Amino acid sequence: MSLAYGRPYLAIPGPSTMPDRVLAAMHRPAPNIYAGEIVDMLAGIKPDLRRVARTTQNVAIYIANGHGTWEAANANLFSRGDRALVLATGRFGLGWAESARAMGVDVEVIDFGLSHPADPARLEAALRADTDRRIRAVLVSHVDTATSIRNDIPALRAAMDAAGHPALLAVDAIASLGCDVMEMDLWGVDVLVSASQKGLMVPPGLGFLWISDRALAACHGSDLRTPYWDWERRVGAAEFWQNFCGTAPTHHLFGLRESLTMILDEEGIEAVWARHARLSAAVWAAFETWGIAGAGAGCDIALNVADRRYRAASVTAARIGGGGAERLRAWCEAEAGVTLGIGLGMAEPRSPAFGDFLRVAHMGHVSAHMTLGVLSVMEAGLQALGITHGAGGLAAAAAEIARGGQVGGQAGGQAGGGQAAE
Repeated sequence: MSLAYGRPYLAIPGPSTMPDRVLAAMHRPAPNIYAGEIVDMLAGIKPDLRRVARTTQNVAIYIANGHGTWEAANANLFSRGDRALVLATGRFGLGWAESARAMGVDVEVIDFGLSHPADPARLEAALRADTDRRIRAVLVSHVDTATSIRNDIPALRAAMDAAGHPALLAVDAIASLGCDVMEMDLWGVDVLVSASQKGLMVPPGLGFLWISDRALAACHGSDLRTPYWDWERRVGAAEFWQNFCGTAPTHHLFGLRESLTMILDEEGIEAVWARHARLSAAVWAAFETWGIAGAGAGCDIALNVADRRYRAASVTAARIGGGGAERLRAWCEAEAGVTLGIGLGMAEPRSPAFGDFLRVAHMGHVSAHMTLGVLSVMEAGLQALGITHGAGGLAAAAAEIARGGQVGGQAGGQAGGGQAAE
């Protein structure tokens, strides 16, 4: 007998669970795109996108997914032959590097592996070694969706400043915006990249760039840009349609308007950050209990990121050895209606090790009962499959929810750990 019948739950790191209100806002006839409600609505969406990223500077909206916004950033940041320095902490950092290289950019990668954040000291040394100033921009993921590593952006900015290097700082916040603390202006980010399908709770299809005035000026003559990707055309758009280089993504905009209202005007962005910090701490507590408490019995369960200061608030990557992750994923979906994320980028897809990794998303429209429900299903699956684990994981998660707990974070613009605002 399967207990999966009923409303399924998607706990993968994007597309995230969408609020019914967002879906309802999109369920309407096509609007006039030359005048009226949707044209007027955009005048409020752009300022609110600035509020989400904590910037007063420029924003451009694209009809694209995250890979498209990588390409938009690359096309405007670089000319052919320019050099990019990529700090890779997982599959998506490497993916941005591959995107830039395929466009003709000379890419240098510092690969920090799959379990450790980017080291500011190594960044500073690399920039000091670039005496001819060929590096035009440093590219880094705030959160790598594959590994769940969260990089310390203020510390990386400080390393760039210490090196006295003029490179621009471009940050991929696709998996972190609207979940983890993000302070674009305070942290000195020049270009911020994100998309609609994760913390912003809108279906895939919208990509966003936030661009500092410094970046606009420095990249004015970049020769990789094409009419569609050119950010100057969108930032300086005089007509509604010019914001999108043609027909607007009308229904996505209706959904985005609703989600921004929920995030900014109802819950509040600081409260959104605190909620994600608390839910992620509950997930960590469950995995730590399953793994550490069961270690003496030969348990092979562990979080991918050992240091909680560098764990994402939006997604958690973990190992359950011996193919246990893949077996648990299959059981949760078939028997309980919960879909967990695959271990993307943690091992080759056809290798035996690929089945040792999974990801649990806790991003966007997620509450305590949703997260505790996922963890309870996972604990039931561990029992049903006979996977060795420590007892009390769900109780540890519930205790974390009950008391708030000490959570790692970059709050108030400060680098490193600390207690998130409650």
